[in-house]
Amino acid sequence: MTTQNITVLGSTGSIGKSTLDVVARHPEKFTVFALSANTQHEALLEQCLKFRPKYAVMRDESGAQRLREGIVRAGLNTEVESGVAALEKIASLPEVDTVMAAIVGAAGMQPALAAARGGKRILLANKETLVMAGQLFMDAVRENGAVLLPIDSEHNAIFQVLPRNYTRDGGGGVKRILLTASGGPFRSFSREALEHVTPDEACRHPNWVMGRKISIDSATMMNKGLEVIEAHWLFNAGADQIRVVVHPESIIHSMVEYIDGSILAQLGNPDMRTPIAYALGFPQRIDSGVESLDLCRIATLHFEEPDLSRFPCLALAFQVLKAGGSAATILNAANEVAVQYFFEKRIRFTAISEMIEETLSKLGALPLDTVEQAIEIDRMARVAAKALLSQVS
Repeated sequence: MTTQNITVLGSTGSIGKSTLDVVARHPEKFTVFALSANTQHEALLEQCLKFRPKYAVMRDESGAQRLREGIVRAGLNTEVESGVAALEKIASLPEVDTVMAAIVGAAGMQPALAAARGGKRILLANKETLVMAGQLFMDAVRENGAVLLPIDSEHNAIFQVLPRNYTRDGGGGVKRILLTASGGPFRSFSREALEHVTPDEACRHPNWVMGRKISIDSATMMNKGLEVIEAHWLFNAGADQIRVVVHPESIIHSMVEYIDGSILAQLGNPDMRTPIAYALGFPQRIDSGVESLDLCRIATLHFEEPDLSRFPCLALAFQVLKAGGSAATILNAANEVAVQYFFEKRIRFTAISEMIEETLSKLGALPLDTVEQAIEIDRMARVAAKALLSQVS
């Protein structure tokens, strides 16, 4: 049996760790070819000791040097590199079959694009790639014969229950996509109470274990907004064909509604190893290590409409999806800056959406036809957001 050579971009994050957990269960199917990390050189060294990849990449050279010293002491043959060019390299080398794109934020866009241009099988966990440059990325996937498999639990669920003959104009009998949302840790908070929440409180997601940035995005429901934009590109669905449904238990990961009245749903325990295993094994299914879902123990599931007055980030995402062009790129950049300021306790929780909306208003719609334009618009949006935030922090 031929094994898949896998590059894991962002291997020390929660998605990366879960990926390696699944991979380790199937040594006959997968070989870890390359790993990358942002700043956690010690954690990456431990992964290198276990999986012995050919390449390991750090964000900058100082981190790479510390990792390199550990690699030499351990007597490993892993080659250590640093920077964006190195990330693009390990995502596109001929030896690589599969790329897990799990770098958080805008930093993940360029290596994900490199994987697409290399015609790789891409397991996409970096939603910002589609938010920032959705048309460019999807064009690269199509033109280079890449295979794109979504890893977000919601999009993976949709992918599982969509008919293979689905098209936006009704092929497959699909009426609309129903994206479920947990509502985050502040689902029942009043607007007034949201004014005073802290970063630590925002990171205490009731169902999922996630990184800090994505936890804040879940708390503001920006994460769901980004997923709406992501669903648009993945499934060629218009804004009016995507509905968000708050489902606090996070058992139904998303649904597809059909024109005959049927709704098909994918259910499972809230564990990212399930969608990761589905994508790694596709079109077959492989063991993920996830505990079976006990419906009798769950007993009851709840659903409600999202409150856009308390969670305006979701409304902003629908607005930029309809606006098109550079709007989503600006939204993502402004959000990353605002979230960082909230982490640093320089702004209140509710100021995140306010600053994003002001940044969008200040910059307006800009053309977006190349990756270089996306990178420049991202830079401009960050500068504008920081200028606005400095006035209130």
